[in-house]
Amino acid sequence: MSISASLLALDIGGTSMRAALIAGGQITRRAEVRTPKPSTPGAVIEAALTLAAPLAPDAAAVGVACAGAVAAGRVTATAVHTFPGWTDVPLEQQLGAALGLPCAALNDARAAAWGEFVAGAGRGTGEFMFITVSTGVGAGLVLGGRLHLAGNGLDAELGFVSVPAVWKQGTQVSPLGELGPLEFETSGTALGAQARGLGLADARALADAAEAGVARADMLYRRSATLIAWKVADIAALLGVTRVALGGSVGLRAGYLARVRRSLGLFPPRYQPQVVHAELGADAGLIGAGLWAGRG
Repeated sequence: MSISASLLALDIGGTSMRAALIAGGQITRRAEVRTPKPSTPGAVIEAALTLAAPLAPDAAAVGVACAGAVAAGRVTATAVHTFPGWTDVPLEQQLGAALGLPCAALNDARAAAWGEFVAGAGRGTGEFMFITVSTGVGAGLVLGGRLHLAGNGLDAELGFVSVPAVWKQGTQVSPLGELGPLEFETSGTALGAQARGLGLADARALADAAEAGVARADMLYRRSATLIAWKVADIAALLGVTRVALGGSVGLRAGYLARVRRSLGLFPPRYQPQVVHAELGADAGLIGAGLWAGRG
């Protein structure tokens, strides 16, 4: 199957679910619905099938991008409050059988990484990483031109790695004291909590203030970017990644990219991969899921 074949893609998120037909690496038709609440496996799969069914007759295969740990086509939620009951759900088998198509499932960040590698900011590289800084922090790795997929579904969970914790339940602690997950310190959710400590509405307001030169906001905004840059340098040292694409509502801001680059510049040159914006935007996961299903 080639990149020009018509492929069906599904992107299952906590807020919305999207379906698209993809040909030549581009979306030709699309549809979207709200994710049912509560987002139990049965309700989500039923809604996904209803959304995808009108597009399926024109597709050669279906690819699925889904939040959570995905291993061997089975999904276990990492945010159980968002996807209750998702433990070892055979998503790939159920959707493929119901739609009558070969099916391949990926974690949503890994799908976005593959989409960017094949059709976006990762083209021409062999060692590539996609990082989304949005509600949370997610990532995907392509090494030697192959998407890295681990047997336990923890393929590139950058948001789970540890960094010095500053914000915990709204209280500041020593920067070199307690450790916390990167996601809890750098994500849009974390920036939103920090923004409220400054009397600002949300992460966007904090970023706007930082980019306008408000010193206290910029300190927090730069800290998020610096922690991301630190882990990018670690990945470059460990795996030889030469290009990193930032996506997500925070990562796609020009001011955030500039601060990541500035912080990364403090590391030795060999630890400084090229850092760019992702090119496919919110469609990276959709396009990546489709292309992954059609890679054979």
